[in-house]
Amino acid sequence: MSAHRRLVAQTSTAVDTQALAESLAAVVRAGDLLVLAGEMGAGKTAFAQGFARGLGIPGRVTSPTFTIVAEHTGGRLAMHHLDVYRLEHLREVADLGLAEMLDEEAVMLVEWGDAVLPALPDQYLEVRISFGEGDDDRILELRPSGGSWPARERLLGEVIGPWRAEDDEEGERC
Repeated sequence: MSAHRRLVAQTSTAVDTQALAESLAAVVRAGDLLVLAGEMGAGKTAFAQGFARGLGIPGRVTSPTFTIVAEHTGGRLAMHHLDVYRLEHLREVADLGLAEMLDEEAVMLVEWGDAVLPALPDQYLEVRISFGEGDDDRILELRPSGGSWPARERLLGEVIGPWRAEDDEEGERC
């Protein structure tokens, strides 16, 4: 994997996190994979809700904790929303048919995806959400990996511009 930037953004409310995700949805393409990582309650589902809105997907988006996979249609692209928190083995992820889902005119968001990276394709955008200083403050680290993601770093940086963290002005290499 080539070196790439770690883009850092900060939000101060769940609405801000949703707005950032909504903006990111404008740059995704069919077949893209987003790996959502972070502690329980960090904002992965809030991110997915804003992202769906950015795709123009109507209806309510909730975490598919018990169903594992939720498909949302009706937008510019369909969105496959997975929550793999309850899966115990990597082979269970393989049994979900991820490759087939990625072949469709869809984008895929995988909550807790960092726990199952070996079972996922190596081309993805990792969005790591962590708690900030205030109760509703969040820090979002975006790490493009493989495929066309590194080539879209500049565009990703522009899209998250309104939320760009002060310590990310020069960006970091990872």
